[in-house]
Amino acid sequence: MESSFFMRKKQHYHQLSEAERFLIDYLERHLSEIPEKSIVALSEEASVSTATITRTMQKIGYTGFTAFKIHIKDEISDPDFDVIEKVDNEIKKAILKNEQEVTNTIHQLDSGTIEDAIQKIHFARRVVIFARGFSELIAQEMMVKLQLLGKYAEMHNDPNIIPTISKRYTSKDVVIFISLSGETAELVDAARVCRDKNVGMISFTASRSSSLARLTEIDFVCHKSAISYFPDYEVRSRLPIQVMARIVLDAYAIRFFES
Repeated sequence: MESSFFMRKKQHYHQLSEAERFLIDYLERHLSEIPEKSIVALSEEASVSTATITRTMQKIGYTGFTAFKIHIKDEISDPDFDVIEKVDNEIKKAILKNEQEVTNTIHQLDSGTIEDAIQKIHFARRVVIFARGFSELIAQEMMVKLQLLGKYAEMHNDPNIIPTISKRYTSKDVVIFISLSGETAELVDAARVCRDKNVGMISFTASRSSSLARLTEIDFVCHKSAISYFPDYEVRSRLPIQVMARIVLDAYAIRFFES
């Protein structure tokens, strides 16, 4: 059974600094006000830094201030503490959404497809990555990792350059497209150019029926949740695509460079 706040205070009090003891005493006197209190508000009212609050919580066995609030609600019979459970459930909801996206994406991956992709990358004269918007961060990471492995790699994100520069590549190259929707106009245009020139193509999307998925030889499809907490903007998480890209690059490094 986990120790109560009061037991933890008694056990660790002598190990705390003066400021940390002051905070613990302050919390004990104001436990009924804790549910609605943020770490910033507590910092201002108790005249201690947020770092002191976090450090104190960790010294008495909690991971942080919110963890303390979650535990303390089970120790105190007070309806005001129901708000803490609501906050805890909201956070768990956000965690679950991301967990499901990543887990479902990993389950959709096929080792044969990964092997085909890393073979293409390994034997290509050069690797070119096209991405726009939030996907650019994934493209940048891929480019750097490939370069660290000694592979020539370049990345382009300019919508005016992508369709034009795609005409330079040949069947000796491989082009990687990163687009959550698979419908980014300049990437689709570049893919059509590359297809006509028999350039090897790999795409990372969230839709197997998208234009990019249909145009490219190898398409890695992630799981995209139907839920968006930013419904008015197209800022859905690229985490599942990032996971796919990292797995492919890890497999590439293991396959060809691990001794």
